Amino acid sequence: MTSIKLKHFDLTTKQGKLFKALVLDKETLSESAIAHRFGIKNPTATISVIRSRGYAIYANSRKAGNGVTVTEYQHGEASRKMVAAAYKAMSMGLV
Repeated sequence: MTSIKLKHFDLTTKQGKLFKALVLDKETLSESAIAHRFGIKNPTATISVIRSRGYAIYANSRKAGNGVTVTEYQHGEASRKMVAAAYKAMSMGLV
C-alpha cells in the first residue's frame, strides 16, 4: 500500500477535510454534499486544487431519481495512459 503524504493539506481547513473524506476515507461525494457538509461554495474549484497536487479525483455523472444530473467525486488510481502522459510531459520539460 502506498503511503499518502499529507504535508500539502492542513486537515483542519475546509479543503483539508474534503481531502480527508475523498482520499483517506475513500468516500464518494456529490457537489451538493460537499457544499453542505464542508461549507465549500465552489466544490469544482476545490477539487481542481486537490487534483493539481497530484491526486486522481474522478467526476462521475448520473441521473438522480428526479431527473437531475448529479456529479459525484471519488478518489481513484490514475490510468496507465495518464501516468505515461505525465512522464512524457516531464521528459519534454513541460512540468
